[in-house]
Amino acid sequence: MTQSSETTIATVAGAAIGALIGYLFFTEQGRAVRRRLDPALDDLNRELNGLRTTVRKASIAVAEGWSIVNEALGDNSAPPRIPPRQASPF
Repeated sequence: MTQSSETTIATVAGAAIGALIGYLFFTEQGRAVRRRLDPALDDLNRELNGLRTTVRKASIAVAEGWSIVNEALGDNSAPPRIPPRQASPF
C-alpha cells in the first residue's frame, strides 16, 4: 500500500469518527442513542466482571486439582500456579 492510499484511508477514517462523535454529542437523536447505550454498557461491564471472577475461581480450582493429583501420584513438581492477584486481561 502506498503512502498516498494510507493517508487517504486515515483521512476518511478520521472524518467518519469525527462525524460519529458530532452526531452523538450535538444532535438530539445522538443524545437519545447515548442514553440508550449507557445502561447496556453498564450491563456489559457487570457481565465482564462476573466472567473475571469465574475465571479466577476456575484457575484456583484447577491449580488445587493438579496439586491433589500430584500428591496422589507422589509427584512433587506441580504445574506453575497462577497467583490469585495476577492482572486480568479483562
